Amino acid sequence: MKLRPYQQEVAKAVLSSIQSHKGFTFSVEIARQGGKNELSAHLELLLLTLYMARGGNLIKCSPTFKPQTIISMTRLKDRLDDFGFNGLYHSQMGYIIQLGEAKATFLSAEESSSVVGHTADILLEIDESQDVAKEKYNKEFRPMGSATNVTCVHYGTTWDEDTLLEEIKHNNLELERTDGIRRHFRYDWQEIARYNRDYGRYVIQERERLGEDHPLFRTQYALLPIKGGGRFLSRQHIAQMIGSHQRLQSPHKARTLYIAGVDLAGEAEQAPQSVDSMRLLRFARNDEGRSQDSTVITIAEMDMANRLPVLRIVEQYQWTGIAHSQLYPQMVEILKNIWNCHRIAVDATGIGQPIASFLKKELGSKVIPFTFTQKSKSALGFELLSYTNSNRLKLYRQDGSREYRETMFQLEKAKAQYRPNQTVNFYVPPSEGHDDFLMSLALLIVAAKESTVRHAKGSMQQEF
Repeated sequence: MKLRPYQQEVAKAVLSSIQSHKGFTFSVEIARQGGKNELSAHLELLLLTLYMARGGNLIKCSPTFKPQTIISMTRLKDRLDDFGFNGLYHSQMGYIIQLGEAKATFLSAEESSSVVGHTADILLEIDESQDVAKEKYNKEFRPMGSATNVTCVHYGTTWDEDTLLEEIKHNNLELERTDGIRRHFRYDWQEIARYNRDYGRYVIQERERLGEDHPLFRTQYALLPIKGGGRFLSRQHIAQMIGSHQRLQSPHKARTLYIAGVDLAGEAEQAPQSVDSMRLLRFARNDEGRSQDSTVITIAEMDMANRLPVLRIVEQYQWTGIAHSQLYPQMVEILKNIWNCHRIAVDATGIGQPIASFLKKELGSKVIPFTFTQKSKSALGFELLSYTNSNRLKLYRQDGSREYRETMFQLEKAKAQYRPNQTVNFYVPPSEGHDDFLMSLALLIVAAKESTVRHAKGSMQQEF
């Protein structure tokens, strides 16, 4: 079997534990795209071959059935075909692959899955262990191998210090210090790059794009856990965002590409005020002294000269206490006639949906409605961190304005909550203020991403 040396190390340790009935539990951290799933499939292939006459059952669980469990089954079938077993194995009930008398059973570790009753007597595998709930594993999966003292392997990449994988890892390291038997295997991106130079070049580019301290780079490639919670942006992040360019009231170059992020005030924050009173209400304060939630537009100049886009914020608009319906003409004037924005990302969550639809009708395909969900907001947060880490997001230089001060306040107060499912929530605690400027700024990343895609397509069309 064509396995790299680090994969062979793990395979040999697992096989030794199985054949000697030692019942060890292993933890295996391999950097993203480093061959973790291929190692697992080869182990399954070898074990099905060894046990095809005597029989037995290996079980593999994944955090989700679709797509993770299905991908694992497909990969094992491909390896069986590669080694000449095509036509000799068959599937049962949509989650079992049988070769002779040996079976590989693939199960979901989702909270709602029903898995009690299965028995593992060859091997128990936990894929992406950092995403499997501890209670689910301890109550329903670990007992599957208790009667047979089955060997167990936890695969994954690190996340925070509270995951199942991290718990197994620390337990293994403690056992290693006691008896000297290796149970934890860790191979970061630099180890994998020793055997795959193309992989090394790719990860270096990812480090450049994301930044070395980006949560995804730290966990997926460097295999370093996140110290959960705390500030979303470090003081260094914020310092890097402070630019030297001037704030603008209108475009200064005809061919400059401008984009916009539009965060809309919550419905409860609106008051039936006229646009004529906008200036008086623009920085209105509530009874607690904190600014009310506002509708905020952030305009940025997008520089495509380099391989990665650079965003320079050039103007910000804020309205407080103004109904959305009364702001339509003003918003269209700013986005269309003043800045002629190339792309406009608009918060389309909840009551934002009709406003986004109106703007799309008025401004066409330039408008990108963005709905904040746990998943989409997390992805946006990680993208925002990649821009700040790689020094590609710049705020205009300090001008003493309230917009500038409020932006800096929200950047400094923003918190990060890292969840077990490898997502992040970023926000300003309600007790400390609002995050309208922060979200408007983040929406620039959505507009920039769409602009980059369209720009690349346009360049390709010009080339051909």
